[in-house]
Amino acid sequence: MTENVINLHKPTDPPTGANAPTVLTVVPDPAPAPRMPLWVRSGRAIKTAATDENTKTVVRAVARHTLYTFNGGRIVARRTWDGRTGARYERMIRAAEAAGNLEVAEEWEERLQRFRQARHHRRMDLLHSPVEAAKGVAVGTGMGVGVLVALGVVMAINTKHPADVITPLAATIDFIATLIRIIQIVWGPALTIAPFLALLALWSVGAHQKAAPSWSMPEHQRSSEGEPITPSIVVKALRDLGVPALRNAIKEMGDVGASMLGPIRIAGCGVEVDVTLPSGVATNEVQQRRKKLAENLTRHEHEVFITIPEAARTVRLWIADSGALDEPIGPSPLVTDETMTANYKTGKAPWGQDLRGDAAELSVYQRHMLVTGRSNQGKTAALRALALWLALDRSVQFWIADLKGVGDWSMFRGVADVLIEGPSDDHVIQATEMVENAEEEMNRRIQVRLSDPKAVFPPLIVLVDEAQKAFMCPAIDDQKRPYGGSKATSRYFMAVRSIHNQGRAVDVMMWQGTQDPTDQNLPKLVREGAHTRASLVLGSESQAKMALGDKAVEDGAAPHMLRQGLDKGTLVVASDGITMPKGQSSITVRTHFIDDEPAEAIASRARALRDGVTTLRVVDRSEERDALADIAAVIGTEARVLTQDVIKRLAVLAPDAYGKWSFTDLTRVLDGTGAEAYKSDGRMVVGRDRLARAIADRDKTGSASASE
Repeated sequence: MTENVINLHKPTDPPTGANAPTVLTVVPDPAPAPRMPLWVRSGRAIKTAATDENTKTVVRAVARHTLYTFNGGRIVARRTWDGRTGARYERMIRAAEAAGNLEVAEEWEERLQRFRQARHHRRMDLLHSPVEAAKGVAVGTGMGVGVLVALGVVMAINTKHPADVITPLAATIDFIATLIRIIQIVWGPALTIAPFLALLALWSVGAHQKAAPSWSMPEHQRSSEGEPITPSIVVKALRDLGVPALRNAIKEMGDVGASMLGPIRIAGCGVEVDVTLPSGVATNEVQQRRKKLAENLTRHEHEVFITIPEAARTVRLWIADSGALDEPIGPSPLVTDETMTANYKTGKAPWGQDLRGDAAELSVYQRHMLVTGRSNQGKTAALRALALWLALDRSVQFWIADLKGVGDWSMFRGVADVLIEGPSDDHVIQATEMVENAEEEMNRRIQVRLSDPKAVFPPLIVLVDEAQKAFMCPAIDDQKRPYGGSKATSRYFMAVRSIHNQGRAVDVMMWQGTQDPTDQNLPKLVREGAHTRASLVLGSESQAKMALGDKAVEDGAAPHMLRQGLDKGTLVVASDGITMPKGQSSITVRTHFIDDEPAEAIASRARALRDGVTTLRVVDRSEERDALADIAAVIGTEARVLTQDVIKRLAVLAPDAYGKWSFTDLTRVLDGTGAEAYKSDGRMVVGRDRLARAIADRDKTGSASASE
């Protein structure tokens, strides 16, 4: 039996193939965008037109020329008023009183009195002038008519015509009538044109004086960056400095505020001007606002220097040309002049240039030296430039300790008698012993001088670069005396102090270079023992006082205002060995940079002057041996060994390298390796397993670095 199956549901899959229906998709037209309101479109058009550069240019031009005319009228009115009244004298009197200069005020008061008396006489003369004028006119007219009639008589006699007697008089009357007719014709147009001519004259005065705000000027004139320094600019900068007494005094002075200023002198790559402050304004009030003053003068802070000359209530401003201090100063004469020599006693080292562009030369004769500043700012280069010059004097001996140890002083091999290079505590110990040996040499010379007052000794320069390492060294000698520190037991500190106290008399001089001075890494007694103190950029005013002394900073020295990284090699120097303007206690010097290659060439010239100096060179003994491997070797198979025993075994293993080791040296080597000493049963030990892992990690890191 056949079963009929009836599907009650329509098939869900659409038909395919030839029977597939064609499907048309109707896409409706997009709805039209709503039309923007008229007021919105108008506003946008107005905004576009108003902000267009051409519109701005037109507005500026209209405003500029309008203000030229208006302010020109003010200038003419002021000049007229000053010429007719005693306003000018009164302003000068107020300016002199504001500046506290009573003598000048009295002088201007006398001039004002004379002006008033002369004006009174002129006004009294005006009371009688109408009568005198009438008489003068009558007499003049009568004489003129008489002359004309006499001339007519002469003409009549000559021509035999009696009518010619009045011919000159008639001609004069006709001439006067012609002038009257000309005036009648011209008078109307002249009255019409005269106001425009007057406005043109006022515009000319305003344009000549640039009497319009800067925003209305053309684009090439709107920027005031680097604009020339004028008296008006300086006075305005001082007025807006934020010192109430100074602002009020300048307002009282009015247009004669420039009377505070001395002449503006060209000084190197800038200008210099002395400002006599009004009574009641202290010099430090201006010094403390150096940044604001520089901005008021359209300069950067580093382009304005404020110092205090000898004159009372006076500050000296040095204002650089915009961008001038960012330009290099050129090579050192040591590099360009291969014939240059040095003389310790009478010569001066060509160190660089001062801000005025003059050569800055430093005498080092019997002067201890301290150069400090932040890291990587040119301290070593500045100190090395002086040593390279002095090396050209064959009589000078050098004992040098470079506690940075990266080769900055390596060119002195064959010049220096002692050269220590390295950053470790071992090198600090060697440097300390070098300074102590210099102290012994100083004492020996003093004893010779006592027996022979005329004895002469070769100059000895004891130079320690990165001296802060010596002051901060934690090492202690066998007698428990620290190498570093600033106490009476500190070996380095006491040796330096001794040389500072007596070395100058026998030409044993101490030169030191340090970083970021503090009371810990540069004790007060040491820094104050230097005759020449120089500082690169520092972080604070307190550090500046440490570097240069309170007096220099109070008088305007500001190494803390120099720019980190941008003012490399710029030093603020306090020394009597350098020429500086009278009354100043410091000077800013841009030092010459001598690179390693030319420095080596200069050192070669110095070696040629000397008779085969053999430099005692102290190397880093820890670099000759692998300290971790040696410690592992002396521990052997023991699980742990007491630190005292490790040190003793190392001394037996390599006496030259480890003979003077202490617990501090062992700690220095193990710190950061993971094998640091630790306590076991209350005693400090070094573990074999930890040390093995530290060596393995080090070797693995070294291999990875090499493959990279």
